[in-house]
This record gives sequence, structure tokens and C-alpha cells, in this order.
Amino acid sequence: MTELVTVNEEIRDLKEGLAANGYLADDDLAVALYLAENLEKPLLVEGPAGVGKTELAKAWARLRQCRLIRLQCYEGLDESKALYEWNYQKQLLYIQVESLAQQGWETGRQQIFDQEFLLKRPLLMALTSADPVVLLIDEIDKSDQEFESFLLEALSDWQVTVPELGTIKAVTRPHVVLTSNSTRELGDALRRRCLHFYIDYPDFDRELAIIELNAPDIDGKFARQLVEFVQNIRKQPLKKPPSVTESIDWVQSVKLLSGELTAEMARVTLSALLKYTKDRELVIKKLPYLIQP
Repeated sequence: MTELVTVNEEIRDLKEGLAANGYLADDDLAVALYLAENLEKPLLVEGPAGVGKTELAKAWARLRQCRLIRLQCYEGLDESKALYEWNYQKQLLYIQVESLAQQGWETGRQQIFDQEFLLKRPLLMALTSADPVVLLIDEIDKSDQEFESFLLEALSDWQVTVPELGTIKAVTRPHVVLTSNSTRELGDALRRRCLHFYIDYPDFDRELAIIELNAPDIDGKFARQLVEFVQNIRKQPLKKPPSVTESIDWVQSVKLLSGELTAEMARVTLSALLKYTKDRELVIKKLPYLIQP
């Protein structure tokens, strides 16, 4: 894959541009993002929580200097929260004006269901934006299957249907990133409409590069020792292995308190790395074996 990235100047520039905006993408991810951008296809990114899926969309928006519109998914999310709802207060105010009484109800009914009274939510904002945007549909696996089905029209035909107004087509096709922590299996219909990429926990060299990017003044030998410790912890039978975000927080915590990693320093800072008491207790028992000199 490295050969392909080297040969294709646009992919190389994309990878370097992401790095300049604080995101280290490997070659395969750079290719996936390049294809999503040029084929105008949504990119579905799966992987454990905290490995950089959401940050990818943010870095992409910064790189392209466009607005990031985020739709945070959750159980019970419906189209009124994702697409639109009517501004009922404004409609009622209009109904009460004297001009409506003179025009008659039928004329008034047609006018109150106008885009002037429409409150746009993230999905409709993205489709009706005149300028390119990055639409982040975050943690799609937390929504239900009905909402997933609702998205299909927007992600395949770049349009949505508002019953009172009809079909609204995208003014400019947004760049779309969907993220999933795989808490439930996504449907085949959604997957067919997307390109797919899986981001796993980084290997030693990549995590070291991420740490050095986020803590540029850290001593190289010290950074390697800290990353080795995090990598060793992920091999333990934990309820929740530390994410990349938590790894960065922990490294910065240790660096702030001391320039040396000892068992005691690891113990007092583990709350930045591990978020479950039983996980911390397990690691504390093994600290003498987990810390490399």
C-alpha cells in the first residue's frame, strides 16, 4: 500500500494534510478517505471507542476548511431530531396576524408549511448547505434499525422527503463519515451505501508517533517507555482497554507530574488511563511486571 500512496500524489497530499491537522492516518485509511471523497460515497468507520474515528471527521473538515456538522446518535433518535421540525410558535404567530384572516385558511395553510418555518436539524443542514460540509453521523450503532433505514434515502440519492414540502435534493453533496463502535450489527442496506474501514488500536510505532504529535517536547526514550506500558496494559483481560485518547491523557498526566515512570507514579495516574475500578486493581497488582526499565 505504501507504494500506491507514494505513486499517487493526491493520496500522499491527503495523508500529509491530515497529519498537518493533527491526525496520523496510515496508508490504507488515506486511500479509503480519498476514494470516499472522489466517489462521493459515505465512509463507514468502525472500531473500538477512542481510536480516532470521530477525530478523523474533524481533521477532514479542518483540512478541507469546511464546516463540520455532527449528528450524535442515541437510542430513540428520530427524524424530527435528525432532519427537521416545524417552528410551531412562529406558525401560530403567523396564523394570528390579520392578513391571514383576510386571505382565508387555505392560503394560510399553504404558507405556514414553508421553509421559513422549518427548523433544520443536522441532516437537512448538510444537504441544503451551499458550501461543502463534512457530515459526521457519530455512533450510528446506538440508534435503532428504523432510524438506520430512514438514512438510506439521504445516503444513496442525496435527498430527503419532507411530507409537507416534498423531496429536497442536496445543494452540494456533503462528505459523510459514519462511525460505529459495533455495539450492534448494522444492516446490509446501510453498508452497501458506504465504503468501509476498520480502525483498531494502534501498534507500538503508530501510537508512539501519535504521542509525539500530541506531546512534541517529550523525551524520546521516556515516550517509548510510556507507550510500551500502555501496549502491555492492552494485553491484559480488561473490561475496557485504554483508548488512544486515554493514552494521550495518561502520558500528559505522567509528564506533568514526573519525568520518570515508576510503579507508584503509574498507580496514582491510572485513573487517566483506566476507567473501571476492577481494571485498575488488576493492573496495580501487575505493575512491577508491566513497567519496562
